[in-house]
Amino acid sequence: MNNKIAIRKTVLITGASRGIGYELTKLFAKDSYNLVLVARDKAKLKEIEENFSKKYNIDILIIAKDLSEPNAAFEIFNKTIEKQIVVDVLVNNAGIGDFGKFHNEDISKISNILQVNIISLTELTRLFIDTMLMKKEGKILNVSSMAAFQAGPYMAVYYASKAYVQSFSEAITSELKGTGVTVTTLCPGPTKSGFQYEVGSQNSNLSKFNLLSSSAEVNFDCIIALSNFFVTN
Repeated sequence: MNNKIAIRKTVLITGASRGIGYELTKLFAKDSYNLVLVARDKAKLKEIEENFSKKYNIDILIIAKDLSEPNAAFEIFNKTIEKQIVVDVLVNNAGIGDFGKFHNEDISKISNILQVNIISLTELTRLFIDTMLMKKEGKILNVSSMAAFQAGPYMAVYYASKAYVQSFSEAITSELKGTGVTVTTLCPGPTKSGFQYEVGSQNSNLSKFNLLSSSAEVNFDCIIALSNFFVTN
């Protein structure tokens, strides 16, 4: 008889309140991971906490934080230290964009895109990777995009930021070989997630002609991309 007690692992997901982030949250909750959920919408996070903690009998910590704030990554990391939470899986899902000609873009919006999509993602990865390396196990999922593989007129900075995520992830994947820590990138195509209204691209051809995948459809791709995440070590 095996009396070994399974210790639940913890996943931290940014942009967890809707879209792909919410679908990923459901995946991990169903697999009995404890959750650290990060997003700007505190009310939505509270709703998820109340529903999922009872439904799946898991521990959930919510952190209402805007990743466009310069110190956001450090504040999130310090919160997990304060709560004595060890993050086994890091999901860098949060991302923002804008729609329009680059020369008309507001510089503050450009800075926010770079802060969320590049800087906060990089800082979170660096902050949480040390413990993973010490344990010789850990998983990082960076949500990139098909945008990483081409130029994107009218969304130039967003597309370029996703190219960074892809290149960064591939590079550290090589560096981490043999450490027990893995890095995976998810590269969905255009997705119905509220993102189009946020960036102002709801009238683009992709949106108008209903050529966008649903978050649930992307969820199927997530299951494939994350298959190694759900293997018991």
